[in-house]
Amino acid sequence: MRYSSLVLVSILLFSCTPKKEVTVPLAVGPVPTASQLAWHEMETNAFIHFTTNTFTGKEWGYGDESPSVFNPSAFDADQWITTLKDAGFKTAILTCKHHDGFCLWPSQYTEHSVKHSPFMNGKGDVVKAVSEACKKHGLKFGIYLSPWDRNRADYGSPAYIEYYRNQLRELFAAYGPVVEMWFDGANGGDGYYGGAKETRKIQGSTYYDWPKTLDLVRTMEPNIIFFSDAGPGVRWVGNEKGLAGETNWNTISTDTLFAGKAGIEKLLNEGEADGTKWVPAEVDVSIRPGWFYHAEEDSLVKTPERLFDIYLTSVGRGSTLLLNIPPDRRGLVHENDIKALKGWRALLDAAFKTNLALHAKTEASSHRGDADAYAPANVTDANPETYWATNDEVTTGSVEVHLAKKQPVRYVLIQEYIKLGQRVKSFTVEAWENDAWHTVANGTTIGYKRILPLQSVDTDKIRVSITASKACPLLSAIDVY
Repeated sequence: MRYSSLVLVSILLFSCTPKKEVTVPLAVGPVPTASQLAWHEMETNAFIHFTTNTFTGKEWGYGDESPSVFNPSAFDADQWITTLKDAGFKTAILTCKHHDGFCLWPSQYTEHSVKHSPFMNGKGDVVKAVSEACKKHGLKFGIYLSPWDRNRADYGSPAYIEYYRNQLRELFAAYGPVVEMWFDGANGGDGYYGGAKETRKIQGSTYYDWPKTLDLVRTMEPNIIFFSDAGPGVRWVGNEKGLAGETNWNTISTDTLFAGKAGIEKLLNEGEADGTKWVPAEVDVSIRPGWFYHAEEDSLVKTPERLFDIYLTSVGRGSTLLLNIPPDRRGLVHENDIKALKGWRALLDAAFKTNLALHAKTEASSHRGDADAYAPANVTDANPETYWATNDEVTTGSVEVHLAKKQPVRYVLIQEYIKLGQRVKSFTVEAWENDAWHTVANGTTIGYKRILPLQSVDTDKIRVSITASKACPLLSAIDVY
């Protein structure tokens, strides 16, 4: 066959034309730090409330409790931490000091501590025991040090702030590494205050001088995550019911937020689409009605089924769950709590054991530059570092996942590639039934992880459609269970 010289030149020019380079999508809005990414990946952490309140039956101690009441008869930090590990928790956050001011370590800055209790003849150190148990069993360790102190005579004065910082120095020097520092909005009110027995008010936005305190902590733990209403690492979710917002932006503007500010629950619950800082919501809730152990609540421990529902409304809405498990007066996690945790773990393992979409065939409405690096197959490859993406100008699109056969589907799990920001504003999930697509779920935000429970559907195809996004959507996973 003969070619004209013109055709040959055309072929040569075409074959020598370099392919247009496909660029990596630019980040949109605030993005998480490495520490925040690690926090997202933990997914479930545990809170431990244990102090004089455990023995007095109170939730908030007044500050006049004698250290002599603190005397667990069978204290075993290993039992606490192995129980948490078996349930799947990645971090344990201990209330080292609650509002009553009683310290679970022998602080040199106060007499109101375990050193004046009968526990181990005054030689006990709960913080040390828990920190060492976490190291031994592979959990990370966090601390809660209440800013409010109903025992201290100097609370409300500048001297107290130095006391608070001195105790932080003690804790971080002796019991690290510490992955998260927790402080809440309970600030000022009635208390013992060294015998004054009065009500004291403080200006929550300025009294603690948090910027200086946090800078102090960073000198000891540069990668620490700080929890408070305003973060700056992670924020309160706005309730203690286990409910992240169905719309849940990891971004929020913190300029006007501070611990204890009234009327911000909805804002904290949902975040802000155009927030200026990455401050995701942590969902704190207790396994019992109270935060501390009370024998009368032994029959009121949340059931495995209730805990599973809480998992769906916390982790399943892009947050991290912080579940409180309070040890009893023996110094042990109670049998009823252990039974509930084991049942919960079994439900989670059963529900999310087999990803039906793993390595499944996929199709997409389009993908970025037609490059394999952004192909829809990335959502089923089990690699969190790969993702499906569209071209910059395309802010909607869909991915179909073809299952091996028609079978019951109960959950669809979707993840965004949040290293480049949270983008998706709305989406739908459809199932192929009776030769047509039918909507089975929809939502607004996705974020790190979104789990959609379905009324059981028999299908061999699932389609996720992004209907609105800040910029080109980036999906790293679509799992089907």
